[in-house]
Amino acid sequence: MTSRTALSPEQKEQTRHGGHLFPFQKYITSLSDLYPAVTPHWHDEAELTLITRGSCTYQIRFETYAAVEGDLLFVPPAALHSLTIPPKSRYDSETYVFHMNFLGANSADICAVRYLAPVAAQNLLLPCHIGRDHPAYSELIQIFHSINSVYEGAAPGYELVLKSLLLRVIAVLLPYGKEESSRPQLQTEHMDKLKLVLEYIGEHYAEDLSIAQLAKICFFSEYHFMRFFKKYMGTSCLEYVKDLRLEKAAELLSQGETPVLEASLSSGFPNLSYFYREFKKKYGMTPKQFIEAMPKEGINPHKFE
Repeated sequence: MTSRTALSPEQKEQTRHGGHLFPFQKYITSLSDLYPAVTPHWHDEAELTLITRGSCTYQIRFETYAAVEGDLLFVPPAALHSLTIPPKSRYDSETYVFHMNFLGANSADICAVRYLAPVAAQNLLLPCHIGRDHPAYSELIQIFHSINSVYEGAAPGYELVLKSLLLRVIAVLLPYGKEESSRPQLQTEHMDKLKLVLEYIGEHYAEDLSIAQLAKICFFSEYHFMRFFKKYMGTSCLEYVKDLRLEKAAELLSQGETPVLEASLSSGFPNLSYFYREFKKKYGMTPKQFIEAMPKEGINPHKFE
């Protein structure tokens, strides 16, 4: 558990969180002015996060949560989520990502049928933001610290203990859950369409992308698609694609081995002068200055232990 690597937030993350037999992984996230956001993404696993420094705005399933140091966040499986931090601030958090099948969601007992499978399928929605004033907070923060201790210790049988602790997390949140039927069907359909678009962009961001091409994925007209995207993402589709490309370029440059021209082309910027201009607008420095700043600052928000 001492190995670390940098992860790039994808729309549909291709990263395997843990292994097939033990789909469980701890992540450390650090954000600053150099990297002030984790772009919208989703994966098949659930997340349990503790904010250890700073504040942020989380968006989970189109709901917005203002979270501060000490707060806990639960992200259900396959839920679109993102986070941003205020300007000139720093943010750190610890996150455990786990597959619901690890807890037995794919079993055929009463726990799976009544609780785990509905949570995994988002038919039963548990609270996403658990602040200090939430009635479940005291118990959950103790469980989180226990998970930390067991994970770091890795004593024989620790996987069993982690499984039991995660089941306790679900059990503690269950009384505050609600049925998915409370969400309008149209919004659920829109979420599914948006996830498809973001997945496509995440796989093809380095290629030429047109509004007509992306609108076709949703079976929308170009006009309807642009309004749809802006409504749910808070930015235009073209701005989103440009921002993602800049983040991908910054990720390449942060590794210190990719020339600026190669990073530009690999991220979907065939025009180098345009890349320089937009990069400086986003990060407040040129790509070369960014490379020089890396040993002191770093950029990648995700590391795992």
